[in-house]
Amino acid sequence: RLPPWYLLLYKLLLPASQTCDPRLRRDAGGRGGVYEHLGGAPRRRKLYCATKYHLQIHPNGKINGTLEKNSVYSILEITAVDVGIVAIKGCFSGRYLAMNKRGRLYASETYNAECQFVERIHELGYNTYASRLYRTVPNGANAKRKASAERLWYVSINGKGRPRRGFKTRRTQKSSLFLPRVLDNKDHEMVQLFQTNAKYRESLLKPPNKNQRRRRGH
Repeated sequence: RLPPWYLLLYKLLLPASQTCDPRLRRDAGGRGGVYEHLGGAPRRRKLYCATKYHLQIHPNGKINGTLEKNSVYSILEITAVDVGIVAIKGCFSGRYLAMNKRGRLYASETYNAECQFVERIHELGYNTYASRLYRTVPNGANAKRKASAERLWYVSINGKGRPRRGFKTRRTQKSSLFLPRVLDNKDHEMVQLFQTNAKYRESLLKPPNKNQRRRRGH
């Protein structure tokens, strides 16, 4: 039988990756940390904004936030496509979160460069998602400023559940901070039903009529 001091020494010598929660891993440089995973199965999560809304990706291309706890369109699949870069897809809508050159968020039917976001971990466990493709770049008289003067464009949901234009966002704003939440039992039941019940799947993908849109609100 090994003495207690030997076991303690063994734990101290273990690599940090084996003794810490993977969510706490951070890169050596830059602001915040990046996830180190790459490839593999997508993570099913909900992105809960600090403004109290869950990010939604709709089949009609719309992006917004909802206060509803178990909205089917808030269930997302987050997949690493490069180191620190992710693609975010609506599990029920089948569309990808994307940002165009005007800073507008939309739901793309196909995966493309506008669907790539830099995922970083910040204080209190919140994440930010910045467009990999677009950002504010200094020009003219400001062109000589250092590279850190570039301003990233973030995924952002304001206090009314509406997406903000990327060039108006900052990483320190509440609207740009998201907490990835694991699915609860009801969410898992809805996913299973969506995958196995064709009628349920068709009813969700069918465009809502005007009365349904009024009742749903955000």
